[in-house]
Amino acid sequence: DVLALPIFKQEESSLPPDNENKILPFQYVLCAATSPAVKLHDETLTYLNQGQSYEIRMLDNRKLGELPEINGKLVKSIFRVVFHDRRLQYTEHQQLEGWRWNRPGDRILDIDIPMSVGIIDPRANPNQLNTVEFLWDPAKRTSVFIQVHCISTEFTMRKHGGEKGVPFRVQIDTFKENENGEYTEHLHSASCQIKVFKPKGADRKQKTDREKMEKRTPHEKEKYQPSYETTILTECSPWPEITYVNNSPSPGFNSSHSSFSLGEGNGSPNHQPEPPPPVTDNLLPTTTPQEAQQWLHRNRFSTFTRLFTNFSGADLLKLTRDDVIQICGPADGIRLFNALKGRMVRPRLTIYVCQESLQLREQQQQQQNQQKHEDGDSNGTFFVYHAIYLEELTAVELTEKIAQLFSISPCQISQIYKQGPTGIHVLIKTNDSYHIILK
Repeated sequence: DVLALPIFKQEESSLPPDNENKILPFQYVLCAATSPAVKLHDETLTYLNQGQSYEIRMLDNRKLGELPEINGKLVKSIFRVVFHDRRLQYTEHQQLEGWRWNRPGDRILDIDIPMSVGIIDPRANPNQLNTVEFLWDPAKRTSVFIQVHCISTEFTMRKHGGEKGVPFRVQIDTFKENENGEYTEHLHSASCQIKVFKPKGADRKQKTDREKMEKRTPHEKEKYQPSYETTILTECSPWPEITYVNNSPSPGFNSSHSSFSLGEGNGSPNHQPEPPPPVTDNLLPTTTPQEAQQWLHRNRFSTFTRLFTNFSGADLLKLTRDDVIQICGPADGIRLFNALKGRMVRPRLTIYVCQESLQLREQQQQQQNQQKHEDGDSNGTFFVYHAIYLEELTAVELTEKIAQLFSISPCQISQIYKQGPTGIHVLIKTNDSYHIILK
């Protein structure tokens, strides 16, 4: 399963069968009507208007004596808007980055602070546009008002108009404190399916669905669910990308509380990717799934470790270029494919240099007395040239690589010339004492 969520048709739930009759510790209710055009055994679908505030009631459903360790304490809930379709789940990172560029300064998910009740220290990470989190006390009334700013048609393939919008999911994961005061122990997760329309579009869609159902025969109506005034989120598996369970505390929840901030950053992606480490290991067909996971981490493909959990080295190497691009998106897909095949990145410029020494010249002259060599310069001297690969095309880079090649200090190289076609030397860099002439 991609997300291990029991949401796909004809797929078995990953939750235990006794969950159907189990009373869950929490219940989340979205105050928006469900669509009447949903078949009986399908999941409910709720239409939302872009940017409109919708209430989600956080209800304490515990039986007497259940989870006594959270009595009088706060819990943390993380809200997410994620993709429902499996195809988009594969490329979620690329989809969200594309949305960020098209909508600079906007967020996918926000909390309407003035209207919310009972939430403590709400947070919105500027690098996670589709996630918000906050603390709350289960013993007190808690209602959070959320706003979804993306619309379903923003992630569809553009054709000739009238695009069908993709469904999203609103998922809530709730955690309690561990012994270190970090909110990492999972308590409950639930989600529901939504579609987001332009302002007032959800109301029109709800009306259209209702009118269509009214035209159906009584026998056909029996195959569809009634429209409920509210949407109850159904239990699901916790979100698999557990970025909040690590050694570093979640920002703001283990330090002094601060105000809610949405205006951080300048609206464009400010993430500076770290320089790629040198590829020193290649993936082998004999690599185990555990070793393949480590290889993905080492080569900066941690985002996709969840998708390739059970893939061995042989499985990954069998993937074609199109397979990898479809799973990881164009940018990361090409990078992963090249890493799997162990392809070397071509340098911007390759220069061949050699070091001429008196001892080498004497040796070559002695050899010339015994036999004639076709290779060599006008004096018959044979030279060994070494390749220098340049990426930055700067004199500093050239100086350092020449010094490294000939085992000397870079400070010994004070002047670098380029010899023109008429024999004129053009100074590239100058200091004192040691000349290197590139021919």
